[in-house]
Amino acid sequence: MQEITLVVLAAGMGSRYGGLKQLDALGPNGESVMDYSVFDAIRAGFDRVVFIIRRDFEKEFREHIGSRYDGVIKVGYAFQALDDLPGGYLVPEGREKPWGTGHAVYSARAILNGPFAVINADDFYGADCYKKLAGFLKNCKDSAKVSGCIASFILENTLSENGSVSRGICSASADGLLENVVENPTIQRNADGKIISTLDGKEYELTGKEQVSMNAWGFSAAFVPLLTGLFEEFLSARGTELKSEFYLPGAVDALIKSGKAEISVLNSADSWFGVTYREDKPFVQAAIRELIASGKYPESLF
Repeated sequence: MQEITLVVLAAGMGSRYGGLKQLDALGPNGESVMDYSVFDAIRAGFDRVVFIIRRDFEKEFREHIGSRYDGVIKVGYAFQALDDLPGGYLVPEGREKPWGTGHAVYSARAILNGPFAVINADDFYGADCYKKLAGFLKNCKDSAKVSGCIASFILENTLSENGSVSRGICSASADGLLENVVENPTIQRNADGKIISTLDGKEYELTGKEQVSMNAWGFSAAFVPLLTGLFEEFLSARGTELKSEFYLPGAVDALIKSGKAEISVLNSADSWFGVTYREDKPFVQAAIRELIASGKYPESLF
């Protein structure tokens, strides 16, 4: 059985939410969503957690989040920085933000030497998600293609009542392998209750039953050099743009299409919820209270 790592993407400021939502207290004893993620990961058999953060809030993060896991699970840190680029590439003048979720994983390349999962810091995925990711990663083996997986969720269970969300809609083959992920940056219910996606300036109605990516992935260590190569291609094509982003789902999609990766789709049985907007906070707090009342989580995690 291989040692497996949970990589938590926690470098974003949460512009729509308004502040460092990764540190926000949502549980009864001040727990953040990340605390529940780490708790579920430990129960599922993960051996280490790596937080990808920014240097400017490292001290606060270590004190309020990382210190909770001392003696409970191995903890590591990686830092997403705008100028952390492959050799020969430069940050264009005027660019202020890092390069997206693919770049965030790239930032941890030096310490990802075994199978790992990737999640968002501000998403509550549920225990089943981590069990399936851990089960896959502890036994994954590369063949001619890099081995990976995605824990997918039903679209209608991932929407916010307080605004639009961005979701990657997944298509799978009959044998359960991911065929592609199409990023839909603006999805929301309209006044009639219909789920509408706005893509390339056009509106499309969705059923709500689509399987979507919530950025819960699993990869073998061989994924990292392939990601680096794709990031270099991205920078060559779009590195002079001030707001271009190197999305992790887009990178996976490119590897599937080129025949370099085989990604299994693991349908999660749990409901997802998150704090995309500050108005989502009361709902998340209530959902956590219900999970505690049902016995799925203890009153105090650590």
